[in-house]
Amino acid sequence: MTPSEEILDIVDERDEVIGQAPRGEATARGLRHRCVFIEARDAEGRLFVHRRTATKLVFPSHYDMFVGGVVGAGESYDEAALREAEEELGVSGLPAPEPLFRFLYTDDKHSWWSAVYQVRCELPVAPQAEEVAWHTFLDEKELEERLGEWPWVPDGVEAYRRLRAYRSA
Repeated sequence: MTPSEEILDIVDERDEVIGQAPRGEATARGLRHRCVFIEARDAEGRLFVHRRTATKLVFPSHYDMFVGGVVGAGESYDEAALREAEEELGVSGLPAPEPLFRFLYTDDKHSWWSAVYQVRCELPVAPQAEEVAWHTFLDEKELEERLGEWPWVPDGVEAYRRLRAYRSA
């Protein structure tokens, strides 16, 4: 099955399931679905940052400070967070990501309920070549410097902004 054929739960403004659709259709029609964002830090507390591959359905070749992705039909946010983190980081045996908060992301073309998590990854990473074109670990200062220089995924930037506000509250 290709990524665009993956079946997703379609949800309403309250994050309640109202139907299902293939991922490609959900993207093309702007149907609201669910996503997870996992902030992965290494043993020194640096953030995993990567550039998405040019073949990604949404925001190809953009940088992201989260690993994550869509929540499959019938899958919980927690299940998707662990699955996506292990897949994108290329590790197994990762501790369960810690849920922090949820928010509704919406722009001109997309809408998804977003669950934000954090996880410590002290294992050597071997990111999925189909998902990650380049990666590194950056400290907060380095990340802040890159925010104005690199093209970032807009949903990740919004999640990062909300995460900073959440932590300073």
